[in-house]
Amino acid sequence: MSDNENGPPEVSAWAELKLPDLQFNDAIRELHAAIGKEWDYLQQSACQTAAGRAMWKHVVHDPVAGLLAGETHLRSFYDKIQKDRLKNAREISGVILAVRTLWFDSKLEAALGSFNGGEAQVVLLGADPENYNHLPLKDRDTEKPLPLDDWLIALPQRMDARAYRLSSLKESDVFEVDFPEVLQIKTSLLQAAMEPTNEHQHLRITAKSLTRVAADIRANDWVEKLQTSGYMPEKNTVWVLEGILYYLSHSQAMQVLKIIADNCAVTHTVLLADFMNKSSTMLSSSTFHFYSDWPDHLLPTLGFSDVKLSQIGDPDANFGLLQDPLNMFNKLRSLPRSVQTHPDDGTPCHRLYLVQASGSPK
Repeated sequence: MSDNENGPPEVSAWAELKLPDLQFNDAIRELHAAIGKEWDYLQQSACQTAAGRAMWKHVVHDPVAGLLAGETHLRSFYDKIQKDRLKNAREISGVILAVRTLWFDSKLEAALGSFNGGEAQVVLLGADPENYNHLPLKDRDTEKPLPLDDWLIALPQRMDARAYRLSSLKESDVFEVDFPEVLQIKTSLLQAAMEPTNEHQHLRITAKSLTRVAADIRANDWVEKLQTSGYMPEKNTVWVLEGILYYLSHSQAMQVLKIIADNCAVTHTVLLADFMNKSSTMLSSSTFHFYSDWPDHLLPTLGFSDVKLSQIGDPDANFGLLQDPLNMFNKLRSLPRSVQTHPDDGTPCHRLYLVQASGSPK
Protein backbone atom coordinates (compact mmCIF):
# COMPACT_ATOMS: atom_id res chain seq x y z
CA MET A 1 0.00 0.00 0.00
CA SER A 2 1.61 3.20 -1.11
CA ASP A 3 0.13 5.37 1.61
CA ASN A 4 1.04 3.87 4.96
CA GLU A 5 3.71 1.42 3.86
CA ASN A 6 1.70 -1.49 5.23
CA GLY A 7 2.18 -4.64 3.23
CA PRO A 8 2.26 -8.43 3.12
CA PRO A 9 4.54 -10.27 5.55
CA GLU A 10 7.84 -11.77 4.54
CA VAL A 11 8.27 -15.50 4.84
CA SER A 12 10.88 -14.96 7.54
CA ALA A 13 8.81 -12.37 9.42
CA TRP A 14 9.20 -14.15 12.75
CA ALA A 15 12.67 -15.57 12.09
CA GLU A 16 14.30 -12.94 14.28
CA LEU A 17 11.53 -12.01 16.68
CA LYS A 18 12.77 -9.44 19.14
CA LEU A 19 11.45 -6.72 21.36
CA PRO A 20 11.33 -3.20 19.93
CA ASP A 21 13.97 -0.80 21.18
CA LEU A 22 12.98 0.17 24.72
CA GLN A 23 15.11 3.29 25.06
CA PHE A 24 12.38 5.35 26.73
CA ASN A 25 13.26 8.57 28.49
CA ASP A 26 12.31 9.22 32.12
CA ALA A 27 9.18 11.17 31.21
CA ILE A 28 7.81 8.27 29.16
CA ARG A 29 8.60 5.75 31.87
CA GLU A 30 6.85 7.91 34.46
CA LEU A 31 3.76 8.21 32.27
CA HIS A 32 3.54 4.44 31.83
CA ALA A 33 4.06 3.97 35.55
CA ALA A 34 1.05 6.22 36.09
CA ILE A 35 -0.96 4.16 33.58
CA GLY A 36 -0.06 1.01 35.50
CA LYS A 37 -1.28 2.51 38.77
CA GLU A 38 -4.27 4.59 37.69
CA TRP A 39 -5.81 2.78 34.71
CA ASP A 40 -7.97 -0.30 35.14
CA TYR A 41 -7.66 -3.49 33.16
CA LEU A 42 -9.67 -2.42 30.15
CA GLN A 43 -8.07 1.01 29.89
CA GLN A 44 -4.66 -0.68 29.89
CA SER A 45 -5.85 -3.06 27.17
CA ALA A 46 -5.51 -0.10 24.78
CA CYS A 47 -1.77 -0.29 25.48
CA GLN A 48 -1.95 -4.02 24.75
CA THR A 49 -3.43 -3.18 21.37
CA ALA A 50 -0.53 -0.82 20.67
CA ALA A 51 1.87 -3.58 21.72
CA GLY A 52 0.28 -5.85 19.15
CA ARG A 53 0.89 -3.30 16.40
CA ALA A 54 4.47 -2.89 17.57
CA MET A 55 5.14 -6.63 17.52
CA TRP A 56 3.57 -6.90 14.04
CA LYS A 57 5.72 -4.08 12.70
CA HIS A 58 6.71 -6.21 9.70
CA VAL A 59 3.23 -5.53 8.28
CA VAL A 60 1.87 -2.54 10.23
CA HIS A 61 3.63 0.78 9.82
CA ASP A 62 3.36 2.45 13.23
CA PRO A 63 6.62 3.95 14.44
CA VAL A 64 5.17 5.01 17.81
CA ALA A 65 3.25 1.83 18.69
CA GLY A 66 5.95 0.68 21.10
CA LEU A 67 6.01 4.09 22.74
CA LEU A 68 2.24 4.02 23.31
CA ALA A 69 2.33 0.41 24.51
CA GLY A 70 5.03 0.67 27.16
CA GLU A 71 7.55 -1.91 28.28
CA THR A 72 5.20 -4.09 30.34
CA HIS A 73 2.74 -4.68 27.53
CA LEU A 74 5.46 -5.12 24.91
CA ARG A 75 7.11 -7.86 26.97
CA SER A 76 3.74 -9.53 27.60
CA PHE A 77 2.90 -9.62 23.90
CA TYR A 78 6.42 -10.76 23.02
CA ASP A 79 6.13 -13.70 25.42
CA LYS A 80 2.74 -14.66 23.99
CA ILE A 81 4.05 -14.71 20.42
CA GLN A 82 7.05 -16.77 21.49
CA LYS A 83 4.74 -19.37 23.05
CA ASP A 84 2.58 -19.48 19.92
CA ARG A 85 5.61 -20.07 17.75
CA LEU A 86 6.91 -22.86 20.00
CA LYS A 87 3.62 -24.75 19.76
CA ASN A 88 3.22 -24.01 16.03
CA ALA A 89 -0.12 -22.30 16.60
CA ARG A 90 -2.32 -21.79 13.54
CA GLU A 91 -2.97 -18.19 14.64
CA ILE A 92 -0.14 -16.12 16.10
CA SER A 93 -1.25 -13.73 18.84
CA GLY A 94 -2.02 -10.31 17.47
CA VAL A 95 -2.86 -11.40 13.94
CA ILE A 96 -6.42 -10.17 14.29
CA LEU A 97 -5.15 -6.80 15.53
CA ALA A 98 -2.83 -6.59 12.54
CA VAL A 99 -5.61 -7.48 10.09
CA ARG A 100 -8.06 -5.09 11.72
CA THR A 101 -5.56 -2.24 11.65
CA LEU A 102 -4.64 -2.91 8.02
CA TRP A 103 -8.30 -3.11 7.02
CA PHE A 104 -9.20 0.20 8.68
CA ASP A 105 -6.09 1.91 7.28
CA SER A 106 -6.74 0.70 3.74
CA LYS A 107 -10.45 1.54 3.80
CA LEU A 108 -9.72 4.98 5.26
CA GLU A 109 -7.28 5.69 2.44
CA ALA A 110 -9.81 4.50 -0.16
CA ALA A 111 -12.63 6.53 1.38
CA LEU A 112 -10.60 9.72 1.32
CA GLY A 113 -9.73 8.98 -2.30
CA SER A 114 -13.43 8.68 -3.13
CA PHE A 115 -13.88 12.35 -2.26
CA ASN A 116 -11.92 13.24 -5.42
CA GLY A 117 -9.55 15.66 -3.76
CA GLY A 118 -12.18 17.67 -1.91
CA GLU A 119 -11.74 18.86 1.66
CA ALA A 120 -12.36 16.08 4.15
CA GLN A 121 -12.64 15.39 7.84
CA VAL A 122 -11.87 12.20 9.74
CA VAL A 123 -13.52 11.61 13.11
CA LEU A 124 -12.01 8.90 15.33
CA LEU A 125 -14.41 7.92 18.10
CA GLY A 126 -13.48 6.37 21.43
CA ALA A 127 -15.67 5.26 24.31
CA ASP A 128 -15.44 3.80 27.79
CA PRO A 129 -17.65 0.84 28.67
CA GLU A 130 -19.52 0.94 31.94
CA ASN A 131 -18.27 -2.36 33.40
CA TYR A 132 -14.50 -2.23 33.72
CA ASN A 133 -14.59 -4.66 36.64
CA HIS A 134 -15.65 -7.51 34.36
CA LEU A 135 -12.28 -7.65 32.63
CA PRO A 136 -10.29 -9.76 32.05
CA LEU A 137 -13.08 -11.71 30.45
CA LYS A 138 -14.15 -14.85 32.27
CA ASP A 139 -15.65 -18.10 31.07
CA ARG A 140 -19.38 -18.03 31.83
CA ASP A 141 -19.34 -21.58 33.25
CA THR A 142 -16.02 -21.80 35.12
CA GLU A 143 -15.53 -18.08 35.96
CA LYS A 144 -11.88 -18.54 35.02
CA PRO A 145 -10.20 -15.77 32.93
CA LEU A 146 -10.37 -16.51 29.22
CA PRO A 147 -7.08 -16.87 27.32
CA LEU A 148 -5.91 -13.72 25.57
CA ASP A 149 -6.68 -15.33 22.20
CA ASP A 150 -10.38 -15.54 23.03
CA TRP A 151 -10.95 -11.85 23.63
CA LEU A 152 -8.15 -10.11 21.79
CA ILE A 153 -10.64 -9.60 18.99
CA ALA A 154 -12.41 -6.99 21.12
CA LEU A 155 -9.55 -4.81 22.31
CA PRO A 156 -10.29 -1.10 21.86
CA GLN A 157 -8.13 0.87 19.45
CA ARG A 158 -7.51 4.03 21.47
CA MET A 159 -3.72 4.14 21.70
CA ASP A 160 -3.36 4.66 17.96
CA ALA A 161 -1.62 7.51 16.19
CA ARG A 162 -3.11 7.54 12.71
CA ALA A 163 -2.73 11.32 12.53
CA TYR A 164 1.02 10.78 12.95
CA ARG A 165 1.51 7.78 10.69
CA LEU A 166 -0.85 7.95 7.68
CA SER A 167 0.22 10.22 4.83
CA SER A 168 -3.23 9.84 3.26
CA LEU A 169 -4.47 12.24 5.95
CA LYS A 170 -2.34 15.12 4.69
CA GLU A 171 -5.40 16.94 3.29
CA SER A 172 -7.75 15.99 6.11
CA ASP A 173 -8.71 17.56 9.42
CA VAL A 174 -8.66 14.83 12.05
CA PHE A 175 -10.75 14.86 15.23
CA GLU A 176 -10.07 12.41 18.05
CA VAL A 177 -13.07 12.09 20.40
CA ASP A 178 -12.41 10.32 23.69
CA PHE A 179 -12.39 10.69 27.44
CA PRO A 180 -10.14 13.50 28.75
CA GLU A 181 -7.81 11.23 30.73
CA VAL A 182 -7.14 9.06 27.67
CA LEU A 183 -6.44 12.06 25.45
CA GLN A 184 -4.23 13.65 28.09
CA ILE A 185 -1.98 10.65 28.66
CA LYS A 186 -1.73 9.95 24.93
CA THR A 187 -0.81 13.57 24.19
CA SER A 188 1.76 13.57 27.00
CA LEU A 189 3.39 10.39 25.68
CA LEU A 190 3.66 11.80 22.16
CA GLN A 191 5.02 15.11 23.43
CA ALA A 192 7.61 13.34 25.58
CA ALA A 193 8.60 11.28 22.57
CA MET A 194 9.34 14.42 20.58
CA GLU A 195 11.82 15.75 23.14
CA PRO A 196 15.28 16.36 21.59
CA THR A 197 16.80 13.48 23.60
CA ASN A 198 14.34 10.90 22.31
CA GLU A 199 14.56 8.75 19.18
CA HIS A 200 11.10 10.01 18.09
CA GLN A 201 12.14 13.66 18.19
CA HIS A 202 11.37 14.01 14.48
CA LEU A 203 7.81 12.72 14.90
CA ARG A 204 5.35 15.03 13.18
CA ILE A 205 1.63 15.09 12.50
CA THR A 206 0.95 13.83 8.97
CA ALA A 207 -2.68 14.99 8.97
CA LYS A 208 -3.60 18.50 7.85
CA SER A 209 -4.66 19.16 11.44
CA LEU A 210 -5.40 17.21 14.61
CA THR A 211 -7.97 18.30 17.18
CA ARG A 212 -8.61 16.32 20.36
CA VAL A 213 -12.15 16.54 21.68
CA ALA A 214 -12.81 15.49 25.27
CA ALA A 215 -16.30 14.00 25.19
CA ASP A 216 -18.35 10.92 26.06
CA ILE A 217 -20.20 9.57 23.03
CA ARG A 218 -22.73 8.00 25.39
CA ALA A 219 -23.82 11.50 26.40
CA ASN A 220 -26.06 13.86 24.46
CA ASP A 221 -23.56 16.67 24.01
CA TRP A 222 -20.67 15.02 22.19
CA VAL A 223 -21.70 16.25 18.73
CA GLU A 224 -22.04 19.78 20.07
CA LYS A 225 -18.54 19.55 21.56
CA LEU A 226 -17.25 18.21 18.27
CA GLN A 227 -18.75 21.12 16.34
CA THR A 228 -17.44 23.62 18.88
CA SER A 229 -13.98 22.18 18.24
CA GLY A 230 -14.19 22.93 14.51
CA TYR A 231 -16.00 19.97 12.99
CA MET A 232 -18.13 21.10 10.04
CA PRO A 233 -21.18 18.91 9.22
CA GLU A 234 -21.22 20.03 5.58
CA LYS A 235 -17.72 18.67 4.85
CA ASN A 236 -17.09 15.16 3.50
CA THR A 237 -16.38 13.01 6.53
CA VAL A 238 -15.05 9.55 7.36
CA TRP A 239 -16.16 8.23 10.75
CA VAL A 240 -13.93 5.56 12.31
CA LEU A 241 -15.42 3.38 15.06
CA GLU A 242 -12.80 0.73 15.73
CA GLY A 243 -13.26 -1.52 18.74
CA ILE A 244 -16.02 0.68 20.12
CA LEU A 245 -19.61 -0.27 19.32
CA TYR A 246 -19.91 -3.55 21.24
CA TYR A 247 -19.01 -1.85 24.53
CA LEU A 248 -22.04 0.43 24.22
CA SER A 249 -25.60 -0.45 25.14
CA HIS A 250 -27.95 -1.13 22.27
CA SER A 251 -29.62 2.28 22.59
CA GLN A 252 -26.28 4.10 22.84
CA ALA A 253 -24.80 2.35 19.82
CA MET A 254 -27.92 2.90 17.74
CA GLN A 255 -27.95 6.57 18.70
CA VAL A 256 -24.34 7.02 17.59
CA LEU A 257 -24.97 5.17 14.32
CA LYS A 258 -28.11 7.21 13.63
CA ILE A 259 -26.30 10.50 14.25
CA ILE A 260 -23.64 9.50 11.71
CA ALA A 261 -26.21 8.17 9.23
CA ASP A 262 -28.16 11.43 9.38
CA ASN A 263 -25.11 13.18 7.91
CA CYS A 264 -25.66 11.25 4.68
CA ALA A 265 -28.46 13.72 3.93
CA VAL A 266 -26.00 16.61 4.30
CA THR A 267 -22.73 15.47 2.74
CA HIS A 268 -20.77 12.46 1.48
CA THR A 269 -20.40 10.34 4.62
CA VAL A 270 -18.40 7.14 5.17
CA LEU A 271 -18.58 4.89 8.22
CA LEU A 272 -15.85 2.36 9.06
CA ALA A 273 -16.74 0.13 12.00
CA ASP A 274 -16.45 -3.37 13.40
CA PHE A 275 -19.46 -5.28 14.73
CA MET A 276 -19.68 -8.36 16.94
CA ASN A 277 -22.28 -11.01 16.29
CA LYS A 278 -24.47 -12.17 19.17
CA SER A 279 -22.29 -15.18 19.89
CA SER A 280 -19.23 -12.99 20.41
CA THR A 281 -20.95 -10.86 23.03
CA MET A 282 -21.53 -14.05 25.02
CA LEU A 283 -17.82 -14.09 25.81
CA SER A 284 -18.90 -11.69 28.54
CA SER A 285 -22.50 -10.56 28.47
CA SER A 286 -21.77 -8.11 31.29
CA THR A 287 -19.04 -6.38 29.25
CA PHE A 288 -20.25 -6.59 25.66
CA HIS A 289 -23.72 -5.30 24.89
CA PHE A 290 -24.41 -4.14 21.35
CA TYR A 291 -24.25 -6.67 18.56
CA SER A 292 -25.58 -7.18 15.06
CA ASP A 293 -25.62 -10.47 13.22
CA TRP A 294 -26.55 -8.59 10.06
CA PRO A 295 -25.04 -5.09 10.08
CA ASP A 296 -25.29 -5.02 6.29
CA HIS A 297 -29.07 -5.17 6.75
CA LEU A 298 -29.20 -2.80 9.71
CA LEU A 299 -27.28 0.16 8.32
CA PRO A 300 -29.43 0.77 5.22
CA THR A 301 -32.44 1.17 7.53
CA LEU A 302 -30.62 4.05 9.23
CA GLY A 303 -29.84 5.95 6.04
CA PHE A 304 -26.70 4.44 4.48
CA SER A 305 -27.13 3.61 0.81
CA ASP A 306 -24.07 1.42 0.24
CA VAL A 307 -22.83 -1.18 2.76
CA LYS A 308 -19.99 -3.65 2.34
CA LEU A 309 -19.23 -6.33 4.93
CA SER A 310 -16.08 -8.39 5.39
CA GLN A 311 -14.99 -11.07 7.80
CA ILE A 312 -11.46 -11.67 9.02
CA GLY A 313 -9.81 -13.77 6.31
CA ASP A 314 -11.84 -12.43 3.38
CA PRO A 315 -9.83 -11.26 0.35
CA ASP A 316 -9.88 -7.65 1.58
CA ALA A 317 -9.32 -8.64 5.22
CA ASN A 318 -6.45 -11.06 4.94
CA PHE A 319 -3.31 -9.21 3.83
CA GLY A 320 -1.45 -12.48 3.40
CA LEU A 321 -1.56 -13.19 7.14
CA LEU A 322 -4.14 -16.00 7.22
CA GLN A 323 -2.96 -18.58 4.71
CA ASP A 324 -3.76 -21.72 6.73
CA PRO A 325 -7.18 -22.95 5.55
CA LEU A 326 -7.73 -24.58 8.94
CA ASN A 327 -7.24 -21.50 11.08
CA MET A 328 -10.31 -20.45 13.03
CA PHE A 329 -11.11 -17.47 10.81
CA ASN A 330 -11.15 -19.44 7.57
CA LYS A 331 -13.19 -22.21 9.22
CA LEU A 332 -15.80 -19.63 10.23
CA ARG A 333 -15.92 -18.11 6.76
CA SER A 334 -16.86 -21.50 5.30
CA LEU A 335 -20.08 -21.52 7.34
CA PRO A 336 -23.26 -19.54 6.66
CA ARG A 337 -23.41 -16.45 8.86
CA SER A 338 -26.68 -17.68 10.36
CA VAL A 339 -24.86 -20.62 12.01
CA GLN A 340 -24.17 -19.85 15.68
CA THR A 341 -22.43 -23.11 16.64
CA HIS A 342 -19.72 -24.86 14.63
CA PRO A 343 -21.02 -28.27 13.49
CA ASP A 344 -17.60 -29.92 13.72
CA ASP A 345 -16.73 -29.22 17.35
CA GLY A 346 -19.74 -27.48 18.90
CA THR A 347 -17.84 -24.28 19.62
CA PRO A 348 -19.64 -20.92 19.34
CA CYS A 349 -19.11 -19.02 16.10
CA HIS A 350 -17.52 -15.81 17.38
CA ARG A 351 -17.52 -13.45 14.41
CA LEU A 352 -16.18 -9.93 13.97
CA TYR A 353 -17.60 -8.06 11.00
CA LEU A 354 -15.63 -5.26 9.35
CA VAL A 355 -18.10 -2.89 7.76
CA GLN A 356 -17.83 0.03 5.37
CA ALA A 357 -21.00 2.07 4.82
CA SER A 358 -21.55 5.28 2.92
CA GLY A 359 -24.21 7.67 1.77
CA SER A 360 -24.64 11.05 0.06
CA PRO A 361 -27.39 13.62 -0.37
CA LYS A 362 -29.92 12.50 -2.97
